[in-house]
Amino acid sequence: MTVHFHEEDIPAGLFADAGSIAVDTETMGLITPRDRLCVVQLSDGGPDEHLVRFGPNSDYAAPNLKALLADTGKVKLYHFGRFDIAALRHYLGIVAGPAWDTKIASRLIRTYTDRHGLKELVRELLGQELSKQQQSSDWGGPELSDAQKEYAASDVRYLHRLRAELEKRLVREGRMTLAQACFDFLPMRAELDLAGWPEQDIFAHA
Repeated sequence: MTVHFHEEDIPAGLFADAGSIAVDTETMGLITPRDRLCVVQLSDGGPDEHLVRFGPNSDYAAPNLKALLADTGKVKLYHFGRFDIAALRHYLGIVAGPAWDTKIASRLIRTYTDRHGLKELVRELLGQELSKQQQSSDWGGPELSDAQKEYAASDVRYLHRLRAELEKRLVREGRMTLAQACFDFLPMRAELDLAGWPEQDIFAHA
């Protein structure tokens, strides 16, 4: 298992044969237009993860990464993709879909709990412990520590396996169609966030 580190873009042809790519992002904060995109994490479900770091003066050109994420023939796996899709849309100018979201799937199928974080999912469904110690660290610094790199890689390491487990349960309970409709809507939900409706439920009566 190796974590590969890239600056500003991925090598051409990376994940060319993959049907699905796990994707996550690290930013300077939670307000997308203000808090710049610092790292994009990728995995095809194999033993290695790839991290792409963007510097404070980046132009986010990244043609290889953009082509990969915008490829509609490859499903993008997220955990809370609403945030990641918005960040990628704002900084890279692409729609990183089609999407499959483990947090949405968890909310639809694990109705016996209100704990839908990645750490909880990995523990319950895969029987492994996931450290979140580096979650609130400075992702924009001149160097990323080994601990930061490992944390970032772990956020995509398990998503393929989680998808497989959650999909079984969604099918079992007859909720796969509902889940897919939610996944399909994710890019538009991200657009609403970027356009100024991050919290307001526009479907609400009042």
